[in-house]
Amino acid sequence: MEDKWRGYQYRKLQFENHEAIIVYPEEGTANGYLAVKTEYWGAFPQAIELPLLENGFYLCYIKNDSRFGLDEDLDRKARFIRYVQYEYGLKNTCIPVGMSCGGMIAIKLAARYPELIQCLYLDAPVVNYMSWPCGFGIGNSVLENYSEILNALGLQNISQLIACRDMPLDRLPVLVENKIPVVMVSGDCDQTVPYCENGMFLEKAYKDAGVEIEVYIKPNGDHHPHGLADPKMVLDFIMRHCR
Repeated sequence: MEDKWRGYQYRKLQFENHEAIIVYPEEGTANGYLAVKTEYWGAFPQAIELPLLENGFYLCYIKNDSRFGLDEDLDRKARFIRYVQYEYGLKNTCIPVGMSCGGMIAIKLAARYPELIQCLYLDAPVVNYMSWPCGFGIGNSVLENYSEILNALGLQNISQLIACRDMPLDRLPVLVENKIPVVMVSGDCDQTVPYCENGMFLEKAYKDAGVEIEVYIKPNGDHHPHGLADPKMVLDFIMRHCR
């Protein structure tokens, strides 16, 4: 096992028979807050994970059984978050970092456990199953993933999926009701998770309700790479909510 991850000390462990990792900020810099990568560990850490570590955040991740945010995954993740917070004497709220399907998971986690959330960083989040993976709008169709989502959600066919009322879209009212601050990044040319079919629903719900949200749309930006060229605005938003 490596001694460091991206230059930071870390610990690998098994939590409830699931692989997990905890990354520590430099000694003497800890600010008491925990950032949680919700999916795709190791992907695009420069977007916000490394800046957060540099500013004293702990960072953790636990492997999901499914990238569709099943309740059992969310419940295990919440238990793991509480374990890390207790083990290292951290504050009792965290900052989920959700990219793509990880954004879906972050939304569902915040809706199921709003008391655990300080604020959310969402990057090209999946909000609408009809857009991804179905590809019924302007984005690329992901037909090979129908079986993945149907099996994950315990559905038999596309008709049942169309009738599903447990998409991230359906959980937005809980985020609004709890006034959970959101900073969101997306590309205006995202061909995988188009903003107008996903993140825009969240932006509209928040702005209609007067709940705090900052949105950064990257000109000519596709789904990858995640993050802004300069993460300062996202970092400033998170730091402001952790003072």
